[in-house]
Amino acid sequence: MCFLMLVVAFDAAIAKEPGKPLQLTAGEPPLWGLWLMGQSLCDGSESLPVITSVDTGWGNVAFKRGVRTWVAGDHDASPEQRPADQFVFVPLTAKENGALGETMANGLADHLKAAVLAGGDKRKKEHTPPFLVAYAGQGGRMIEELSLADQSADARTPAVKRGAGGFYKTSLDDARRAVKQAKAQGKDFAVAALVWMQGEANGGPTGGINPSRWEAELPHPAGQEWYRDHLIAYRKQWAHDLRAITGQKGEIPMFTYQTLAPAGEGQVMAADSDPNIYMVGPHYMVPSAINSRRAGRHGDAIHLAADGERWYGEQVAKVVHRVLQEGEAWQPLRLRKAWIDPTRTSVLMDFAVPRAPLVLDDGFLPREHTEVSGGFSSLRGFQIRNAAGGVPLIRSVEIESPTQVRVRLIAPLPTGTEYTMSYGLPYAAKLGVITAVRAGPVVESQPTTELVIQGNLEAPLKLLIDEGAFGVANTLTGAAYAQAPVRSVRVENGATVLGFEDRERRDKADFAVGQTLNALRPFAYGNLRDSDPERALYSFADTTYGRRAGQPYPLWNWCLLFSRFPIGQE
Repeated sequence: MCFLMLVVAFDAAIAKEPGKPLQLTAGEPPLWGLWLMGQSLCDGSESLPVITSVDTGWGNVAFKRGVRTWVAGDHDASPEQRPADQFVFVPLTAKENGALGETMANGLADHLKAAVLAGGDKRKKEHTPPFLVAYAGQGGRMIEELSLADQSADARTPAVKRGAGGFYKTSLDDARRAVKQAKAQGKDFAVAALVWMQGEANGGPTGGINPSRWEAELPHPAGQEWYRDHLIAYRKQWAHDLRAITGQKGEIPMFTYQTLAPAGEGQVMAADSDPNIYMVGPHYMVPSAINSRRAGRHGDAIHLAADGERWYGEQVAKVVHRVLQEGEAWQPLRLRKAWIDPTRTSVLMDFAVPRAPLVLDDGFLPREHTEVSGGFSSLRGFQIRNAAGGVPLIRSVEIESPTQVRVRLIAPLPTGTEYTMSYGLPYAAKLGVITAVRAGPVVESQPTTELVIQGNLEAPLKLLIDEGAFGVANTLTGAAYAQAPVRSVRVENGATVLGFEDRERRDKADFAVGQTLNALRPFAYGNLRDSDPERALYSFADTTYGRRAGQPYPLWNWCLLFSRFPIGQE
């Protein structure tokens, strides 16, 4: 699990000034583009089965070629040679292509159009200009492989990652195709927003940034500064080249997410530095692709389930609408300042809150906590460390005011040392000691193992089960460390039985009787959110996992992950 190392304190001086609203309800241009770029979370890797397979009726469109316009081996480096008949407009839906499934496209475009209608004259949606969504990236790609530099075609790139490239060229050619198709219909075309979902591939093993596949890792903070500068340069170049094609005036804003990898800090720094880059927020609240299914296997925990893709698309659309149409100076939920209370028995934190008041939500996501003798080393996502790496124990985490949180400590903080605050860990519960390890039933030709723990754990596991599959790990480290995703839970003779597929054990390491078992969410997370009342257009649709089917996606804003945030003195 990678953790974001955010050390830059928020300062009111970097708060964005409201820009001139882009009136999306206006009659011109009658076709708006939403141009996507990124890696696996943007291309819908393992987001299967798709859940938006038919025309939603909102009138948004894709090219007949599909939302994913870059296709390996199909004019990947020569997009201008792609057949013209692949670029007629068709209703926007999700399509399966091998291991690729649902993208954020329908959540993004459909929610945005619904928001435009709600804020305008409520004309029928078929008379409101549609959105065209196009994505030209590929999973696993670094920023400079997706850029004009096209590093994936560089001879220095290892053979396993070397390719024809053409991602950036394809995105620009998509815009040319859109202009041509729109003109054939007597319409104009302009790109309304850029969406960026990339960064994991640039993450270095020690928390820095790998600028390429052949250069040494840039350590923190130089690496994060490098990523910041390259993301800003990317947006400027991309927007400039797209404007040259569409003829539109003014800047094109970019909306990004916070990756869990080291580049996440660089993304936040870029949004703070470039007034045309907006940080939407984290994605840790959405379901992971460990709940996905394709060809007899499940997805990787780092990817998103189909519901997760569509849900996050709506989250992005909410922010796009507020910035472009309402002129909001958007800031995500994030820490601004932390300081020690005069009694030194607690730490106070002040947050930028999009829609106050703050909420510590233990009812939607399970309470994040690491319970140790005498208190908690982490609670609701928060953890304090001193300069030597020691972890003061936490008694409780409480809402102090609509924008402030108080962390109460077991003992007063000693003077004479510096302290930092972090937010974001995966620990959801300590379940108890394994009393038996036994073979489980064969499930869809796969052998399984069952772990038995005394006591009925349905209550502490409820929210994890509601989400779907979840992880369990023993408390050991090193060669004896074991971890697996639990896919079945039942109570038997007063004990709880947890089942997992043998093939999904991490590094094939086995659990053993006597080990203490911890439950984990797939993503590092915390329980702090705001009270945003915006309603989602869509609901959880995949009924084969979890217990949320039919519930609308909640569009609260969850707190950005951060680490080593300096805590001021009293």
